[in-house]
Amino acid sequence: MTPAEAARDLLASAGRRGLTVAVAESLTGGMVSSALVGEPGASAVLVGAVVCYATRLKAQVLGVSQERLEATGPVDGEVARQMARGVARVLGADVGLATTGVAGPGPSGGHVPGEVYVAAWGPWGTVVDALRLEGDRLGRLGVRQASATAVLRLALAQIRALEKMETQDTT
Repeated sequence: MTPAEAARDLLASAGRRGLTVAVAESLTGGMVSSALVGEPGASAVLVGAVVCYATRLKAQVLGVSQERLEATGPVDGEVARQMARGVARVLGADVGLATTGVAGPGPSGGHVPGEVYVAAWGPWGTVVDALRLEGDRLGRLGVRQASATAVLRLALAQIRALEKMETQDTT
């Protein structure tokens, strides 16, 4: 599945539920929001996006704990969790998505290319996935594309689970 395909499915599911989406991106550098904006009707769902490439912006803009950032650095599941919640709060969205990790080509802060964390925050709480992508094989662009697709699919899975629970509740 490509980022565009995942974006199309997420926009359709979020739109059916009347949910809005905000995105916080680090290693993907706008790729997630670009995939969403590339689809017709995105303006009904996408509130906005923040690219927090610099570590300090994760704290200053999104409210990620400075203590956490100092302890773990930006490549961390809890940082992704806080980024997702933070972007939803800052932009006033129902759902927040976040990506953080190392795209490569070399390691960064002791983390290898392809070590990525994606998070989705929403009515279900927060879900974080740790990805271990083959950075050497995929290359920088491939890691970024796989990360963008992963965060869109993560949010889509959570929304579909909500839909399924609601359908079961009405039967």
